[in-house]
Amino acid sequence: MTTRHSNDTIVTLAARAGFEVEWQDAHHTTQHVPESTLSVLLEQMGLPCGNATQIRHSAAALDAELSGRKLPPLMTAEIGRGIALPAAAIKSGSHYRIDLESGSIIDGRFTAPKGEEALLAPIDEPGYHTLVINDQHVTLAVAPSRCYTIADAWRTLHNNEAGSAASAPPLWGIAAQLYGLRRTGDGGIGDYSALAQFAIESAKRGAHALAVSPTHAMFSAEPNRFSPYSPSSRLWLNVTHIDPAAVFGGDALHAALDTARATHAWSAFEDLPLIDWPNAVVLKLKVLRTLYERFCTQERALDTPRALEFHGFCERAGRALEDHARFEALQAAQLAQGGNGHWRNWPDALRDPRSPEVEAFAEANGHEVAFHLFLQWLAAKGLSHAQYAARDAGMAVGLIADLAVGCDSAGSHAWSYRDDMLQGVSVGAPPDLFNQAGQAWGLTTFSPRAMRTQGFTAFIDMLRAAFAHAGGVRIDHILGLRRLWLVPEGQSARHGAYLRYPLEDLLRLIALESWRHRAIVIGEDLGTVPPGFRERLDDHGLAGIRVLWFEGAYGGSGFKPPQQWDRHAVGTTTTHDLPTVAGWWRGSDISWRNRIGQTMARADGRDPEEVAQQERARDRAELWRAFQQAGVAAPGVDAPPPESAPVDEALAFVAATPGPLVTFPLEDLLAQVEQPNLPGSIDEHPNWRRRVALPVGELFDNDSFCDRLLAVDRARHASASAAASNASSEPDTP
Repeated sequence: MTTRHSNDTIVTLAARAGFEVEWQDAHHTTQHVPESTLSVLLEQMGLPCGNATQIRHSAAALDAELSGRKLPPLMTAEIGRGIALPAAAIKSGSHYRIDLESGSIIDGRFTAPKGEEALLAPIDEPGYHTLVINDQHVTLAVAPSRCYTIADAWRTLHNNEAGSAASAPPLWGIAAQLYGLRRTGDGGIGDYSALAQFAIESAKRGAHALAVSPTHAMFSAEPNRFSPYSPSSRLWLNVTHIDPAAVFGGDALHAALDTARATHAWSAFEDLPLIDWPNAVVLKLKVLRTLYERFCTQERALDTPRALEFHGFCERAGRALEDHARFEALQAAQLAQGGNGHWRNWPDALRDPRSPEVEAFAEANGHEVAFHLFLQWLAAKGLSHAQYAARDAGMAVGLIADLAVGCDSAGSHAWSYRDDMLQGVSVGAPPDLFNQAGQAWGLTTFSPRAMRTQGFTAFIDMLRAAFAHAGGVRIDHILGLRRLWLVPEGQSARHGAYLRYPLEDLLRLIALESWRHRAIVIGEDLGTVPPGFRERLDDHGLAGIRVLWFEGAYGGSGFKPPQQWDRHAVGTTTTHDLPTVAGWWRGSDISWRNRIGQTMARADGRDPEEVAQQERARDRAELWRAFQQAGVAAPGVDAPPPESAPVDEALAFVAATPGPLVTFPLEDLLAQVEQPNLPGSIDEHPNWRRRVALPVGELFDNDSFCDRLLAVDRARHASASAAASNASSEPDTP
């Protein structure tokens, strides 16, 4: 009986803390999370439950946080809606004051009957306002009801932000892997200068958006860690994409290469079809360090305009940037001494960014710490220039940044925000029909408990960093705003549990920051989506994503015609984790998965790859039929063979969808077979390494490529005309 009581208590505590103690698997079978898993996860949330006393204390701590007896540091609300405050925290008759961001003041008095929620009158001014009740100060984050949308971006472009009777036409853009862009002089890694050039040339052909792979900060001391979705920090930028000549000029770059005796190696890396991350990053950092030493000697010591700009950048970025720079220097020092790269394995004093020992290290290694500040300054200038170039060239949106679902638990974000982050767990996914072992991605993210107690500061900081140099943000795995599958470190991905997040608060904060930065928001809502979730995103003005391969027809056979696609979502042919059009048509993804051991043996003994290729042949026929019915493929013609993918037809098909924006992956615009990333593989497939064959300048001189851009531009205009014609022909409704 004692075991039963303990188990129920742990389950109750876990449910109170936000864990889903049971869940539905891919076969719609209810699974119960084991007590052992819940115990570990509760421990990592700061709620120990190893014995009855710990359980009692943790329950009391949680009840104190959730009881409403004390107001939280931050509360969210929407403009025009009353704001309910917990009755336990408010005395009837108490006076309050609201200091609005604009400087205005609202004075009031609570008159709610005892035991009922106290209500604040609606606030019509969005922003971060301060509610003062006696000695309590609470931030009221009052958000617009919807995010800044593509239609808003279009109106802004045409200087009519106040509103227009004319809606935005169907827009289109390109999705590119930043690292893969090629530019003469880039040293073997795509850079921010290539991105700016690509944006300008794309805009000239009618593109209004350029979605890019994540630009989050990686590990300077560990260049073999290069997956853009496993960053060190989501607050800072990837310095390997810096163009050393962008700020200091070509002569300074050539002098630095001469000093480093690296001119030949720099050019050799540029000629490779795949990025040599470990060696190319080391060389780029060596060149940048040479430029840094020159900057310190010739500019910083003399307070030149550039030196003053650098100083201002560091001042504005504040403690968060200083922490990141210190982490970079500390990790390099630990590795140089034969230590461990993961900060949790460092000496105790170095695990705390506020310790005297870390302060002493920063003092003793100030020049090295400043080098990493210098790198972030150059990266910010480069990415900011690319966004300005995109907008100046006529794009309504410009760059769409990619916000990864988490960060590496060994990185600077987890070290510097350790009280806000979950430790000892990995974000992942439970077992499903495609991956029966489940997935643990080795990433961590924010603790929802810390979000409440810390006033969402870490989440807001991350949003502001994502929006800082972009006209839009794509939120990877946006389902994580509702819940995330967490796996204790070292455990099988099967042994995890879902942890719920405060979805409504997060959506409001996203909408508020979206408007403050005048940037759109796109949510990657692929996979098993809970009922009503997409509608909730749409209510808040977040556009979803629809991918050709997943848009099956109603009834389970065939593909949806373009006009049946979601008109509130962003359409695309594929994503970085899925096969390209040419690769899908050929079945290359099937061959790759079989080659690296991801194909499961069949009970009937048949060759699983052969069976999968036969199924793909049927899918090809269905997709070709959909192309013909949509009028983008010639009628009465058989589907092309596997080696002759109908790339142009696929692009035209997606271009005809009614969403406000479609993005075409660069791989499909170039009819490439290979995809950027093959999930579940590490070294077996060259993930995140493929480069575009031609430099950006030559790419836009390529007739085949430019013809495709012209075709999709015309197709989007035709889609607009068709939509207008259909709208005008519909009878008026009473």
